Amino acid sequence: MARRPIASPPPARVPAGLLLALISCMSAACRCCSASLDDDVNTFPVSSFSYPETRLRPYDLRYIRVDLPPWFSSLSITLESDVDLGIESIEQVPKGTLPMICFRDGSPPLPDVSSTSVNGLVLGSLSNQSVESIQGLQNVEQCYPMKKNITIRLTNEQISSGVWYFGLFNGVGPMRTQSKMIVRGPAYSFSANVSVEGCKASGMWGQNCNQTVDSLSCSPLESSNITGSIPPVSYNQTRRSVLSCNQNSCFRNGEVKVYTVDIMIMPEELSIIATNLSFSSALSSNTGSVGNISLLCFARYGRIASAALHDYAGTLDGEPLVIKSPRVGRWFITILSANLSKDQGGSKVSDMTVCYSLEVQIAECPLAKAGPNCMWEKYVLQTFLRISVPFESYYLPVSDKMSSNSANFLLEPLTSNVSSGELNNTWTYTWTYFLLDIPHGAAGGNIHVRLSSDTKIKYEIYARFGGLPSLYSWDYYYANKTRSSDNSMLFKMYNSSEEKIDFYIIYAREGTWGFGLRHAISSSSKDQTTMSISLERCPRRCSYHGDCKYAYDASGLTTYSFCSCDRNHGGFDCSIEIVSHQGHVLQSIFLIASNAAAILPAYWALRQKAFAEWVLFTSSGISSGLYHACDVGTWCALSFGVLQFMDFWLSFMAVVSTFVYLTTINEVHKRTIHTAVAILTALLAITKATRSANIILVMAIGALGLLVGWLIELSTKYRSLSSSFGLCLNMLDRWQYIGQWLPNLVKRFFRRFRWGFLMAGFVALAMAGISWKLETSESYWIWHSLWHVTIYTSSFFFLCSKANPINGDDQRPLDANYELTRQNSPE
Repeated sequence: MARRPIASPPPARVPAGLLLALISCMSAACRCCSASLDDDVNTFPVSSFSYPETRLRPYDLRYIRVDLPPWFSSLSITLESDVDLGIESIEQVPKGTLPMICFRDGSPPLPDVSSTSVNGLVLGSLSNQSVESIQGLQNVEQCYPMKKNITIRLTNEQISSGVWYFGLFNGVGPMRTQSKMIVRGPAYSFSANVSVEGCKASGMWGQNCNQTVDSLSCSPLESSNITGSIPPVSYNQTRRSVLSCNQNSCFRNGEVKVYTVDIMIMPEELSIIATNLSFSSALSSNTGSVGNISLLCFARYGRIASAALHDYAGTLDGEPLVIKSPRVGRWFITILSANLSKDQGGSKVSDMTVCYSLEVQIAECPLAKAGPNCMWEKYVLQTFLRISVPFESYYLPVSDKMSSNSANFLLEPLTSNVSSGELNNTWTYTWTYFLLDIPHGAAGGNIHVRLSSDTKIKYEIYARFGGLPSLYSWDYYYANKTRSSDNSMLFKMYNSSEEKIDFYIIYAREGTWGFGLRHAISSSSKDQTTMSISLERCPRRCSYHGDCKYAYDASGLTTYSFCSCDRNHGGFDCSIEIVSHQGHVLQSIFLIASNAAAILPAYWALRQKAFAEWVLFTSSGISSGLYHACDVGTWCALSFGVLQFMDFWLSFMAVVSTFVYLTTINEVHKRTIHTAVAILTALLAITKATRSANIILVMAIGALGLLVGWLIELSTKYRSLSSSFGLCLNMLDRWQYIGQWLPNLVKRFFRRFRWGFLMAGFVALAMAGISWKLETSESYWIWHSLWHVTIYTSSFFFLCSKANPINGDDQRPLDANYELTRQNSPE
């Protein structure tokens, strides 16, 4: 029997404990370094890459994948960003819009699935104290607010080898995947440097590569020498195989011995036992047997075990430490002494050496068997690619007991049907296992599991990565509607009932997964239960409210899928209704009907027989209405890209045309200006039409057109200015001429406009600017509708502000020679 663990929880729901220590530098003046310069002698650079400066717009994300080989010693990540948030500022920013960085072992983090990541957001600076409580990052993730400078160093004593991901998010929550009419908010840039170091010497481990680790070599063992808790031969004579790993070792008081053993396939149990214990002391050359001296054993998956950090612990005093269904991979075993002291002639001797023989046994069932006595069925699932859908596949058992032409298969022919007599009434439940493999680079996919039956489903399903699940060791499970992992991160239930089980494991780790079905033992059953297991890109096809898209991480080695939802839905699977049907109708009416304000400037232009302006304003209002009808998902007359271009281009042209209309140049010059402006605004509309800087550029182009028009007016109406100056007889006459020209110019400027309409135009324009400034993703529909009304109203007032020409306005100043002749003529 296994020894009771000491100061250690048994392997249960959360997999092997994982301590993630993060050491951070928050400014250039704060330098954190955990290793001395001498430690560099024992390490060498394994890999290093630099992530270039990247800008994250609101609700954008980026993933960076890091591969850690088995011999790595440390992982260093340095990030620099322009995020400048203090602790007080962080607490005031809504968590849904807060820039953050998240970590996860094995697959990309996705804090949108569960509110646990965001609600458990660690505020303040990254430090050892802030992350010491992190456990089991394999199935959970930890998120931190982004800082200006972050330096993270993770050692092989803190994390295991394999694949690690960290994601950078500029806002999370249901609205992140919602399709938005505008995307406004703070953006930030970041750059990253990632380096991995390894230990130079083989057999050395630890963050400084100064800990000797012995690798145990294994060989098959005869069944008569098995020391585990399961008999070597089952009732139906199914023999299990056992690998034995042995090594003789000695250590002195205060020393520890560390071993590694690699598990290649999913075993039933791992047994650790020490035999032939003996001691010797410095005061005596005699070697004797150990009385009350015992050895402490600590086991840990993927990292060095210690008294403080371990997954399993026990005393090796004649009985083995047994680990049921250990995970596939590398296990670390640490041995140290307890009560290593002995009385020698009435004196206490602590300088002693203990020798022992360590034996590790790995019990394995045949390929198709599992469980106690290897009586339960175990199936390897074969992968079938879905040709019609890229990056998707489904799994079917490799067995002669069934044949299926679809992605579904019946469970009853495959389940373990062990009679109670064979198990001596020890068990009333039995298990059936299925193993599947997630290929390399597919960690951005989702495992979809479904069970359906015409009657109440009598199965409980458990899932575990890298090992066979049980009642005490699982990653995710579903027993019934009240007992499941529905509140766990990266586990999502859908419409499950007594006759149906439907759930997803989000962003499943690449590697081997074990699924176990627990069900009551039954000699005969007429029930038929159908099961399907598949790897899908987006859960529930984005709930039919969006499109499933995929992208690559920074290394290009992993594809991850995500949903791009419609205007009314959000969430990682587009299942959250953000805008109701009534709200959608209301938004559509506001955004489309508000373009009717274009009638005002179009009517005035037609009344003044300014046909070019009439066509522009009429076309602008119509195209804007059609564009927004398509944008909100009501109806698309043309493709979205064409409608967007027409809306922005005609809007830009209408604004510039308003400026040009205020001049009194002839039609030839107006056509020239309109042609040049059409080219410039078309370029703006076809390249990043929605950027905010376009408004300033269009206003500047319009003001430039107005200035050019006025200059043409001056050059046309006062072209005799230079010749008049040439005829002036003296400087006094020249100043007299200028004195007459300037007042006429000022009078003409004030007579050009109706100032009441002009002021109203500026007021409406200011209101349009305020509406534009107040636009957000949530309130876009109301403020943009006001933008339509105010911008068209301002154009109407500006058009009305142009006064009709007055005869006196076209008169040129009197010629200087004529004025002199008039003065010298007799009265």
